[in-house]
This record gives sequence, C-alpha cells and structure tokens, in this order.
Amino acid sequence: MMPANRHGGRSNLRLVLHELRYEQLSFWLNRLGAIFTIGFSVVYLVTVGALTTGQRVPSLDNIELIQYYVPAFVAYGVMAACFTLMAINLVVRRETGLLKRLRLSPLPTWALLAAICLNMMIVALLQVVVLLLIGRFAYEVAFPHTLDAFVIAIGVGILSFTAMGIAMSTLIPNQEAAGPVTSTIFFVLLFLSGLWFPIPNGSILDKITTFFPIRHFMAAVFDSFNAQPGVSPWAWRDLMVVALWGAGAGALALLRFRWAPRRA
Repeated sequence: MMPANRHGGRSNLRLVLHELRYEQLSFWLNRLGAIFTIGFSVVYLVTVGALTTGQRVPSLDNIELIQYYVPAFVAYGVMAACFTLMAINLVVRRETGLLKRLRLSPLPTWALLAAICLNMMIVALLQVVVLLLIGRFAYEVAFPHTLDAFVIAIGVGILSFTAMGIAMSTLIPNQEAAGPVTSTIFFVLLFLSGLWFPIPNGSILDKITTFFPIRHFMAAVFDSFNAQPGVSPWAWRDLMVVALWGAGAGALALLRFRWAPRRA
C-alpha cells in the first residue's frame, strides 16, 4: 500500500501543473503580448548585432562586441520576465480582484503562487534558449564555455529576480502605475549597468552600479562564456550579491504581500 504522503505529494504536484497549464495558456493566447515579450530581446540583439559587426571591446581582451551582447541579452531576458512581467502581472491581478477571487477558490494559495512563478521561469528560459541559438548560428558566438557555471548563474538569477518582482509588486499602489514605474526603474538600471555598452572598470559608473543586482547578474552570465585559460568562469561574488538582493526582496514580499486590491 502506498504511503499517504506520497499520494498527497502527487496530488499537490497535479494541482501546480494544472494551474501552470492555465498560466501558460493565458500567456500564449495573448499573442501580441507573447510576441513582444519574447521578441523584444531578440529584436534588440539582432539590431545591435547588425550595427556592431566587426567592432571589438579593448577593455575585454579585444573580444567582438557581439560576444558581449549575447550574454548581456541572455541576462536581460531572465530579468525582464522574472522581474518586470512578474511585478506588473501581480499588480494587475491584485487590483482587478483576481488574486482575491482565486484565493477564495478551492485552489491552495501556495499552488497558485508556485504556478505563477513557474510560468515566468518558463518564459525566461525560453528567451535564454532563443538568444543562445541566435548568437550561435547567426553570429557564431559559442555557447557558454562552462555549462555548470551558466546553469547556476541562470538559476540564481531566476529565483532572485522573481523574488524582486514579487517585492516590487507590493510597492506599486495601482495597475495604472505598474507598467511605468517598473519599466522606468528597470530600464534606467539596465542602462547604467552596461547592457548597451561595456562599462570600464574603475569608472564612476562602475562604482555606482556595483550596488545593484543587474550589473552583477550580467557579469555572472558573461563569465560563464569565458574560455580564457586561467580565468575562472565562476562569478561567486556576483552571484552572492544577486542572491542577497533576492533574499532581501523575498523577506519584503512576505511582509507586504496582499491579496486584496489597495483601492478603496
């Protein structure tokens, strides 16, 4: 006879997978939103790849600029899905009363949140795969040299920026402000952190952006592509900073998360 907890574990898994299927259907049925979500990073990478053909980065051992952009946009794809989309999605659901209604349904709240997070993770991983394939076959940028370092960097980034996205949703008062507030903060930090141009080491901008997780996550992903002898692909310090931001965001989310709309 099978133990009861095993039956319970399978039942819980089915609940999460059922809700995850709904989340995925909801995402892909919104075709315009799905196209812009996945295609935004792809269009940016293709555009900068076409504009920077043959250009090199002297501060990064004279590598081709596209070799810098592929890891950078891989990191961007993870952050855009897990931070920006997560924050906006949760605010809209909260303020329209959807979160409150779902909480009153037979579906356990933990299963709902798990499915929402897994859905964003799937979207993020899909972007990672697409960008890697474009970089490899369109621009001859090699896949990550150390796969273990790359997988761990992506995993830490997904978990941490998901926590940051949930925390960000608790700070936004209404759905009208969700898009502008989240996008403004995200893209300003992206610009300062060197998504569109490498930041020289030791510069003022370099010192400022070291306080924020975006720069460290991009550095951790970039290091996993590094194939130079004697250079470690493991960016432990950068990953620690990202993880600390994720842990702090998770604590804030637990304190401030609300199911009901904030409007009177």
